[in-house]
Amino acid sequence: MASQPRNSPRIARVFGAVNIGSFRISAMIAGLTESGEMVVLGSGHRASEGIRRGYVTDMAAATYAVRDALERAEKHAGTSVASVWIGCTGAGLASQITPVDIDIGGRRIEEEDIEHLLVSARSSIEPDGRMVLHAQPACYFLDGAEGIANPKGLHAERLRVDIHVMLAEGAAMRNLTEAVQNAHLEVEGIVASPLATGYACLTAEERDLGVAMVEFGAQVTNVSVYMAGMLVGLTTIPCGSADITDSIASALGIRRFQAERLKCVYGSAIASPADHREMIPVNGPGDDRAGPVARGADENNRIPRAELIGVITGELDRLVSDIGRALESMGYSGRHGRQVVFTGGGAELAGLADYAQSALGRPVRIGRPPQMKALPEAHAVPGFATLAGLVLYAAEDPIDIRSVGSRFQTSHRASGFAQVQRVWRAMREYF
Repeated sequence: MASQPRNSPRIARVFGAVNIGSFRISAMIAGLTESGEMVVLGSGHRASEGIRRGYVTDMAAATYAVRDALERAEKHAGTSVASVWIGCTGAGLASQITPVDIDIGGRRIEEEDIEHLLVSARSSIEPDGRMVLHAQPACYFLDGAEGIANPKGLHAERLRVDIHVMLAEGAAMRNLTEAVQNAHLEVEGIVASPLATGYACLTAEERDLGVAMVEFGAQVTNVSVYMAGMLVGLTTIPCGSADITDSIASALGIRRFQAERLKCVYGSAIASPADHREMIPVNGPGDDRAGPVARGADENNRIPRAELIGVITGELDRLVSDIGRALESMGYSGRHGRQVVFTGGGAELAGLADYAQSALGRPVRIGRPPQMKALPEAHAVPGFATLAGLVLYAAEDPIDIRSVGSRFQTSHRASGFAQVQRVWRAMREYF
């Protein structure tokens, strides 16, 4: 492990995480100290390859991107990891709640009763041909009491548990797993991004009172609803911020990278009276001046900022309308439908919170990763919330009714013989 200051807390466990998105693939190595503090040892990211809307479309390209992102994190950390937790979005994610109960007969609940209940719950899962990513006890109910975190030692006639099940398309998950395994890494587990991001962006009180979370990704937008402390609904919308970029490129007749720069540097979800007077350059520093001239541009290839804002808000109108319908279909309304949290790379668009609050008629805030020791400033933004949530999820390692045992990993130095072994394995496979 990387050298540490003499008085620094000792790292008890090390976690590796890779978030596989359609815009970027990011990796993080974090350590949990003996005092329970999470410390970021290293993180890195690179442009995504071989991934589209959460699906692997080019195995070799996706494998290379995963390996590259993790090696960047390992270089910063001075530590390599043998296994990682991976985050996924899209790929047919679906969520369901399954209630299961057993008779107690008025006596005190023992540990064996809880185990019997969870074992009974396994047979109640109905994946309907899909892969089960998570099957976790959300909360317990006994007689008239609800929301019990641990029923052990209490008396009850009947004991019930609500099992939260997260499903995904099996073939898509196998492709994702293989892309990581081909990078010579073991997969500790696949974590659905709504769960990982919820760990990073939502407080326990928000999850208990009721909150909606919108993961505004590049090509997929996940809308999830938390109530009574658990995720109770999920809707996936197959579009995101990259679709806004494509609309800008199409409307102005320019290249995608130019449209992305315009969106990030000059874009906003809120129009202002000065937008018609402000001229913004299509070409950035170092761009090829012989490139395409934007439609309606002046002799210096500049356009009114109002044209850019008009394209952005037009796309946002359609997306936020879909989000509103998704929230309504999941019953997120009335006194339970107040707070909405936007996160993901698309949530970094200027003015988005104000725009969404006006369009949805609900308070909106932007969700960012929690304050973690040594987290780089560049990664303390909404686009890296899922990555941070992955290591937090791994540290908590919530109970899954399908499996038992520790899934924590070991770590070793990313130098010397370890690196030679990794290079040798790669050469044997590809040559």
